[in-house]
Amino acid sequence: MTDIGYTLSTEEFGPNELVRQAERAEEVGFDFVSSSDHYHPWTSEQGEAPFVWPVLGGVAEATDEIDVGVGVNCPIMRIHPAVVAHAAATAAEMLEGRFFFGVGTGELLNEHVVGEHWPSQPVRLEMLEEAVEVIRKLWEGGQTSHYGKHYTVENARLFTLPDELPPIVVSAFGERAATSAGEIGDAFWCVGPQGDLLDTYEEAGGSDPSYCQLHACYADSEDEAVETAHRVWPNSGLPGELAAELPTTTHFEQASQMVTKEDIREGSILTEPSADAHIENIQNAFDAGYSHVYMHQIGDDQDALLDLYENEVLPSFD
Repeated sequence: MTDIGYTLSTEEFGPNELVRQAERAEEVGFDFVSSSDHYHPWTSEQGEAPFVWPVLGGVAEATDEIDVGVGVNCPIMRIHPAVVAHAAATAAEMLEGRFFFGVGTGELLNEHVVGEHWPSQPVRLEMLEEAVEVIRKLWEGGQTSHYGKHYTVENARLFTLPDELPPIVVSAFGERAATSAGEIGDAFWCVGPQGDLLDTYEEAGGSDPSYCQLHACYADSEDEAVETAHRVWPNSGLPGELAAELPTTTHFEQASQMVTKEDIREGSILTEPSADAHIENIQNAFDAGYSHVYMHQIGDDQDALLDLYENEVLPSFD
């Protein structure tokens, strides 16, 4: 099974435009769309951050068959996992078997807004494991109470549950997180075709599907694409754990001053303006073992990538 998807970038677009993009992605022939879930964009240049759950409701009404997911939600701090379980169950009911639910340990940028202490990565992973336990308990139906190390739930019951529960897709950017994903998840998610993490996930008991997001900026020329990507998405060039630890868009903008256009040109964002480059990029992710690969087009011109994929890229995988 190999599916190709399209990113709904909540960091760059408002809710109505995201719904339009999902509708167009279905028309083009993408197998799925996956929406990011941010309280803030990475930088103010990106400019948007709508609440993902009503966006998904709009997408459910605007589309008919395409699979729809969140890639990914952080259910450990900003929103209590009991509330996340409620939101995801409702989205799954509206999408009638088309919904998949991605979770991860999040970023300080989005989670610290409620004023809670930002824990270390090992603690956040422990919190995610318990949060998934809470979500699964509530999805079983019936009155539920939970008294754990990090979360308390008292006398909660979800009265609206879908006939088909969505798979929980767990993201990982390191070996310990990939092991946890194999233990608690129904599927795996990461950015870039990191085959070693996928191997770790599978060794821990995980199985398909596996999701890999790829970044691109498709434009008339590579120079134009590099210019746009450097202006809109310079955060892709930040090293290590900065993405999880910087608290505001201002901090991301300050750190991104270290990222040059040459870093963008030589980095993980595909800027070459050819269908063959996109086909090869996707095939490399499939060859690394991923069953689901989806593209994030950086910048305002989403239709350029959608048209390219409709006419040249997707037909090559038929």
